Amino acid sequence: MTTASTTEAPRPDDDVDRPLVYFLCTGNAARSVMGSAMLRCRLGDQPAVSVSSGGTHVLPGQIMSVRTRTALERHGIRDPHHRSHQVTPVDIERATVIVAMEPDHLKWIRRMHPEAAPITASLKRIVRDLAEPADGSLADRVAELGLDAVEFEEWEEVIDPGGGEQPDFDAAADEIAALVSELHDRLF
Repeated sequence: MTTASTTEAPRPDDDVDRPLVYFLCTGNAARSVMGSAMLRCRLGDQPAVSVSSGGTHVLPGQIMSVRTRTALERHGIRDPHHRSHQVTPVDIERATVIVAMEPDHLKWIRRMHPEAAPITASLKRIVRDLAEPADGSLADRVAELGLDAVEFEEWEEVIDPGGGEQPDFDAAADEIAALVSELHDRLF
């Protein structure tokens, strides 16, 4: 998808009064970066939720790769403020829902932060299973999913483009964009 104009993703914020959607991948370099930037752009200037991202095994403070930036720009999005971030206990405590991209992320959360298992699911599962907004707060709707007892299934993985070429990053961005659009609709 090519767009004529590019929108800058709003800076991540720390408004503790709003629910937090936290995107999680391995290095906070591709999938979680794309997901968080795409959702922040869809939310606009007056978001009803906060959006942030991190990784399970990160080299902190790194800018996004050229391939990730190019994949986002194909969707009309720029995020010049992104710096890679290792997920912290504060992030976990603050999150309303943690959106993982692969089975290893769910395993890592359950091993390192078991208290977050009830709020952690794949992007694909959240899109499929989260109740309609009229059915309660985001926290209540996430709690109803019983995520701490759910096993990650093969269909839920968003393939990591890391180590791949630009077409791999573009394909991941296209998949994430479609899922984030559905997620946005599920959130509101």
